Amino acid sequence: MATNMVERTVIIGAGQAGIQVADSLRVEGYAGEITILNDEAAFPYQRPPLSKDYLAADSAGTALPLRGPDFFASKDITLRAGAAVAVDTEARCVTLADGSTLGYTHLVFATGAANRQLPCPGASLPGVHALRTLDDAQNLQAALAQARKVVVIGAGFIGLEFAAAARLRGLEVTVLEFAARPMGRALSATASEWIASRHRADGIDLRLNEGVAAIRRDGTSLSVESTTGTRYPADLVLYGVGVAPRTELAEAAGLATDNGIVVDSALRTSVDRVLAVGDCASFPNAHTGSRTRLESVQNATDHGRHAARSIMGHHTDYAETPWFWSTQGNLRLQIAGISHPDDLPVLLGDPASGKFSIALLRDGVLAAVESVNSAADHIAARKLVGRGIALDPATLTDPGFSLKALAKASFVVPIPA
Repeated sequence: MATNMVERTVIIGAGQAGIQVADSLRVEGYAGEITILNDEAAFPYQRPPLSKDYLAADSAGTALPLRGPDFFASKDITLRAGAAVAVDTEARCVTLADGSTLGYTHLVFATGAANRQLPCPGASLPGVHALRTLDDAQNLQAALAQARKVVVIGAGFIGLEFAAAARLRGLEVTVLEFAARPMGRALSATASEWIASRHRADGIDLRLNEGVAAIRRDGTSLSVESTTGTRYPADLVLYGVGVAPRTELAEAAGLATDNGIVVDSALRTSVDRVLAVGDCASFPNAHTGSRTRLESVQNATDHGRHAARSIMGHHTDYAETPWFWSTQGNLRLQIAGISHPDDLPVLLGDPASGKFSIALLRDGVLAAVESVNSAADHIAARKLVGRGIALDPATLTDPGFSLKALAKASFVVPIPA
C-alpha cells in the first residue's frame, strides 16, 4: 500500500456521475487533489440530447457540455485524457493506457454502461448503428441526411426517441420490438399502450411481438428480416437493445460485481476507499427493498453528490427518489418512482387531451407516477413518492383531486410502520 501519498481522489469516467462527484467534493470542502480520467476525446458532454435535439434536421451538431469551459480550472480539478487499464487496490494506484500510473487515497468508478450488441447476422454491416456516444450521434446525423427509410430495432427509450426524431425529419420509420408493448420494463401497460398509439398516429410503423432475425445488404441497400419472415428495406438501421454496466476493470481489480459494481448504501464497494456511482453501480434501493442498477441523469447526479459526502466521512444511506424522463417527438414522458407489474394503475386526467398521469398504487401506497405532457404532476409526484402515502383509488379519481394540491398540503399522514 502506498504511503506518504498526497490526498487525491481519482474518478474513472467523465460522464454525469463522475463530473458530479468532483463538483460535489469541492462543494463539501474537499481540499485534496481531484483527477478525472476521460476515455473519450470529446470534452465531457450531456448524453440525453444525443437521441433527441442533436438529431433534429436543424441541429447545429454541437454537444451540450456537462460544465462550462472554465469549470475545471476554477475548481482546481484535473481532467486527464486517457483510459484506465488497471487498478491495484493494494498499492492504491491506477495504470493508464499510456503506461503511466496515478496514486489515489480514494477511487471512484464512474465507468457507466455500454450498449449491448445486436445478436443477429449482419449486425456489424455498414449502415447499422448504435447510439451511446457523441461519435455515434455524429455518424447518425450524417446518415440521416441521406436516408429515406429507417428501421429501428428495439422500442425502449432510445429506440423511440430516435424513431420520433427521424419521423420529424419526414423519414419513413419502422420500429421492431420483440415484446408485446414498448418500454414494457419501465412503464405500466396503460401508459405504454397509449404511447404506442400516439407513435402510430404520427406515422411510425410500430411492430410489436416482432424481433429481428437478420440484417442483409444488397449493394447500397439494407434489409431487416424480422422473426415473422417479413423483410423491411432500410437506408439505415438503429438498434437499441439495452446496455450492460462497464465492470471489467472493477472485476479485474477484485471488486464484487452483480449486474454492476456492488456498493452499500453509502456507495462504497467491497474494497476500502473505493466507491462506484451511476450506471455502473448496483446499490440497495430504499424504495424497492432490493438491489438496483439505474440508468438516469437523476441517479447519476444524486449518486455523485452522495459519494462525495461519503468520501468526506458522512456515511448516510442513499435514499433519493428515482425519476426519469423521455422526450419522444411531441411527447414528454416523466416518471417518478419505480413501478411493479402488480401495481394498481389509476388514471388521472384524460388521455384524449394528450395530457394525463397514471398513479401506481402498491398495497394502497403511492409507489410511482407516470406523467405524459404533465410537468406539474411530475414535480408533485417527486415530492410524494417514497413518503408512504396511503391513497384510495376513489380519492384519486375525484374531480377535485390533484397531485399538486396533495404535495402542497401542510401535513400528509404516512402509513404507520
